[in-house]
Amino acid sequence: MKKNARVLGVDMVKFSKPGTNEPYEVMAAKAVKGALTDAGIEYREVEQAFAGYVYGDSTCGQRALYDIGMTGIPIINVNNNCSSGSSALFMARQAVESGEVECALAFGFEEMKPGALGSVWEDRTPPLGWMIDRLEEIDPNIPNSPEAIKMFGAAGSAYLEKYGANPNIFAKVAVKTRNHAVLNPYSLFNNKLSIEEVMNAPLLYPTLTRLMACPPTCGAAAAIVCSENFAKKHGVEHAVTIIGQAMTTDTVVTYENPMTLVGAEMTQRAAKIVYEKSGFGPQDIDVIELHDCFTPNEVITYEGLGLCCEGEAEKFISDGNNTHGGKYVINPSGGLMSKGHPLGATGLAQCTELVWQLRGQAGKRQVEGAKIALQHNLGLGGACVTTMYQLG
Repeated sequence: MKKNARVLGVDMVKFSKPGTNEPYEVMAAKAVKGALTDAGIEYREVEQAFAGYVYGDSTCGQRALYDIGMTGIPIINVNNNCSSGSSALFMARQAVESGEVECALAFGFEEMKPGALGSVWEDRTPPLGWMIDRLEEIDPNIPNSPEAIKMFGAAGSAYLEKYGANPNIFAKVAVKTRNHAVLNPYSLFNNKLSIEEVMNAPLLYPTLTRLMACPPTCGAAAAIVCSENFAKKHGVEHAVTIIGQAMTTDTVVTYENPMTLVGAEMTQRAAKIVYEKSGFGPQDIDVIELHDCFTPNEVITYEGLGLCCEGEAEKFISDGNNTHGGKYVINPSGGLMSKGHPLGATGLAQCTELVWQLRGQAGKRQVEGAKIALQHNLGLGGACVTTMYQLG
């Protein structure tokens, strides 16, 4: 019978705006060293490493780790768009649970440029081109915007139109998230917002303002993943178990509408697999870190993860079921919206936050009595990684 992998140690650096960051190898080395210290092990005990990043050359993972040690282990570089960090975690878990290794490292980092995300390669087929083409088939009059803004803006508009929800739900989510961020010393933004401020911010897309979008960010995060025997051998009592994990990619259903184009159906499938593997359902979850690159995606993901029924996100938000005192605490870290979104690091920063939450180490933002945690990380093009954690 397969034994679940453990997360033995985690760490991250405080994220920063482009131009104010340290070089990627410095940020990555700090996060990895912190995770090793947290785990109480030496780098020489790591048998494989998986590096997640998007904007970088082909062996940046090696360059980052060589500042820590040159032990000759396999180092695999992973690019799955915004879910690159979680994809690295997925591969590290697989390596451990397969019995191939006892201890693996997953880490992610990113140096980003200011402004909206764009393609680096203009001389070849764009990986998201088919999605944009389909979006324009659905709505030939869709406003011209940068790729990600267009995709998630259209998804948000489609949600409002389908369910007749109030557009201010996206602003309410931004306000909630920033309230959480104020309590997190690792958050990039820590000033509170009002619904009026969010709604009146510069418009990026109809129903989508600048304060409903995450900022380009630089940073790094890391996790040590090991077997149960490895954890016991090192006398670690605070290891967190990965009790379920799934990665899904696009199917023909993706073509259906703007919400499925940004991963709503991938999220549903990934969540279903994780709930079945773990034996826990949405009703058992205490704390969640989900992919809120734009607040409309957080709203859509509530339903994709089964946290509320289809079309009921507005009531879910109004009832306060996404924050302290409600049914769930969602993105206590401040999420991508306020903590920041350095693409390759994001999934491992989510992992770090949830490990701290389950250990009771999250300070003022601690979710009281947190026992079960869920992580959701999404990359268009596409990959959705969903992970369930439990202390012990």
